[in-house]
Amino acid sequence: MKTELIVALDVASADKIPAIVDRLPAAVDFYKVGLELFIAAGPDALTYLQSRGKRIFLDLKLHDIPRTVARAVGSASGYGVSLLTVHASGGQTMLTAAAEACPEGVNIVAVTTLTSLDQSDLTQMGVSRDLKTHTTELGAMAIACGINGLVCSPLEITAFRKRIGQDPFIVTPGIRPANGELGDQKRVATPTMAVSDGASHLVVGRPILQADDPGQAAEAILQELSEANAKRDGTS
Repeated sequence: MKTELIVALDVASADKIPAIVDRLPAAVDFYKVGLELFIAAGPDALTYLQSRGKRIFLDLKLHDIPRTVARAVGSASGYGVSLLTVHASGGQTMLTAAAEACPEGVNIVAVTTLTSLDQSDLTQMGVSRDLKTHTTELGAMAIACGINGLVCSPLEITAFRKRIGQDPFIVTPGIRPANGELGDQKRVATPTMAVSDGASHLVVGRPILQADDPGQAAEAILQELSEANAKRDGTS
């Protein structure tokens, strides 16, 4: 599969979306709506992107009883959502219910362990296995339940590919262009590194939205992606 760019709409209100979409190249057709924006704007953020023919990554990290999550998955499809996140820690029954409720055209990706958690946090929660093992096992369980892919940091791509194979999606935040600012991200990679390791989707927010010229910044990342895809596929 060709690795794709997803631009994260990390903004506080839906009225900021049109200007962003207008400033970015038409080739950017995949946008992430996260919890902050969805709480502020609700479905309006989704319907606008849908009206512009854009694909939507709805990152709400669903984690609830199986029936509720299954219904939420079904509702998301009505807004043109292409990717949707759930928490792998919701367990097998919830994950299976989400997968079974997923209509054609929607793919579910599971978040394993939040990057804000460390080993001491797991211990406090009563998790006895080490962080790496816990994360990997949650991911493998999600795929076994029919979930389409995983969300992971750039440093986890290789380990997950070895465990789950080449077919499932791997959606990777923490992407920074070479010489880019790290911001509050600690586990980062360049687009070229993430493509080489096997990411299917790269989520990029601030390096584009906060650039002096967001359109130019997006073009540069798209170009790097194109070259990295060609190199990985042996066509360059």
